This record gives sequence, structure tokens and C-alpha cells, in this order.
Amino acid sequence: MNAKQETLEQGCMESGRDFWAGAMNSGPILLGVIPFGITCGVMGLTAGLTSLETIMMSIFVFAGASQFVAITMFGAGITGFGLIVFTTLLVNLRHMLMGASLAKYLVKQSLFRQVLLSFLLTDEAYAVTISRIHQGGYSSAYQFGVSISLYITWALSTIAGVLVGSYIPNPLAWGLDFAMPATFLVLLFPRLTDRCSIVVCVVAGLISIAGVLYLPGKWYMIVACIGAVLVGGLMEGEKASEK
Repeated sequence: MNAKQETLEQGCMESGRDFWAGAMNSGPILLGVIPFGITCGVMGLTAGLTSLETIMMSIFVFAGASQFVAITMFGAGITGFGLIVFTTLLVNLRHMLMGASLAKYLVKQSLFRQVLLSFLLTDEAYAVTISRIHQGGYSSAYQFGVSISLYITWALSTIAGVLVGSYIPNPLAWGLDFAMPATFLVLLFPRLTDRCSIVVCVVAGLISIAGVLYLPGKWYMIVACIGAVLVGGLMEGEKASEK
């Protein structure tokens, strides 16, 4: 076996370990995904979509918030393709910010991997992947392991909602949805290691709360992100000028 083959095999082994590590680390979040997926299946049928349409939406769209918005619009009798696409685009504008922060890693990947990981990008996958980057660097296999676990769980949960939704009037009443914000907090707190990160976190939190109260839809996410970035940039600039 030559050196090239050994290097290739070692790379494959490392990718495999990273993949399964990502899949395992997504476990706590999956508990929160399940009730939302079931609810999506129930809501789809309630809004007048067929079982196949509801399931295909989860498979080909894979965007929880956008799916809920679209299903609600269908249920209200709004069927204009352009209006639904525009509304769901606004809901998911935050993906531009997440994608921008991962761009320097993704541009080094093949086009196929870029497209695949971009399609599978969600809030939950982003949070777990960013945590891994801070701890041990970026790995596309790790991100894929996290993302595909969430994707499969979301699809299966939607199917479960379609099949048994009539027997479960309110899946979110289980309280499992708290697993997602709890996991996000666990990922966030270790990153708050200096004055800048703490201030940015507080600013983002305050803007988010104000946005939920006074802004329509999901705009509070975008505004909070922009506000936090501006504050963080200013503080980092001041720190750099003092050195």
C-alpha cells in the first residue's frame, strides 16, 4: 500500500468518525424535532393538503418555519404561488446570515457538497456545526452527519403525523419542543468567554424580545442578528485599535 492510498484511507476513516459524531451530537435536538414534525403532518391534512403533498413538502422543502407558514396560508385559502414563495423567503432570510458565516468553509468543498449542505442547512444543524468549529475545526462530514439526522427525523415525523395525527390532537403538548432551545443554550453558554461575547449575546436577546413584541412574523431574528453583528463589530474594532 503506497502513501497515497494510506492517506486516502485515513481520510475516509476520519470522515466516518466525524459523520457519526455529528449524528450522535444531534441527538438531544432530535427530541424537539419530532413533535414539530408530527404537528406539520397534522396541519397539512387539516389545511386540505393530501398525505402525499404534506410528506413531499417535508422531503423537498425541509424548512419547518416556512412549511408552517405555507400550510397556514393554504388553510386560509391563499394559493398564489408567488405570494407563498415571497412570504416563506422572508421567513428564511436568516439562512443568508448562517450561510455567510459558513461560506469560508463551504467554498473549499465540491459543488455537490456545497449544494447538499446548503439544502440541509437549518438553525439546529448550524448551531451544532458552529459549536464543533469552535472546539475542533470544521468538518463537512460532521455537518452532514448532523444535517442528515435532522432531515430523516423531520421526514419520518411528518409521515407519523400524517398516519396517526388524528389520534394526537396536540403533539407539542408533550413538552419535548423545549429540547431545542435547551440544547441551543447549552451550545451558547460555553462561547460566552469574554466581555464582547456577553454584550453581543445580551444585545441580541433584548432586540429579539422587543422584536417579538413589536415586529410582525420572524423579522425579529433578522433585526437581532444585524444588531448583534454591528455591536460585535464595533467592539472588536475598538479592541483592535487599542492594541
